[in-house]
Amino acid sequence: MVFSGKAYMVLAAAIAAGFWVLFGVFDQLLFIYPILDFYIPSDAYISFPLSIVTAVLLGIVLSMNVYIFKNSKVKVGASLFSGSVLSVASSACAGCTSAGFFFATTFGVAGAAASSLLIEYQLPLRLAGLALLGWAYYSAHRRLLQSCVIKPK
Repeated sequence: MVFSGKAYMVLAAAIAAGFWVLFGVFDQLLFIYPILDFYIPSDAYISFPLSIVTAVLLGIVLSMNVYIFKNSKVKVGASLFSGSVLSVASSACAGCTSAGFFFATTFGVAGAAASSLLIEYQLPLRLAGLALLGWAYYSAHRRLLQSCVIKPK
């Protein structure tokens, strides 16, 4: 129902591509300046496919939620942001990027501890983010199937 319209397919593809670029830059796999370069080191063989799946699921879930938001009688729903925030936060390794240095210099020992904690548990956090995105997809799909939620045309 949602992806029968071309606009929502384009929206999902644009969101997925944007988050793929964002995750690639944050994980230091995609370099834009001074030249465009893409590199997957051997330690990113597991995290890179997870970031791709996360970006695609984010595109699907967010475009479904936009459809629900536009066509729903109830304007604010719990599934609008469910799973999306944790997925974005967990898919970008804060300890691996310059954000880790920001945390360490801003918050001192607590920031360094949080950064090292994010590095240590990056894979379980990504899997938890994917699980939340799966739950958000399920809840959005369930809301779409409920005839009383969507306005009749």
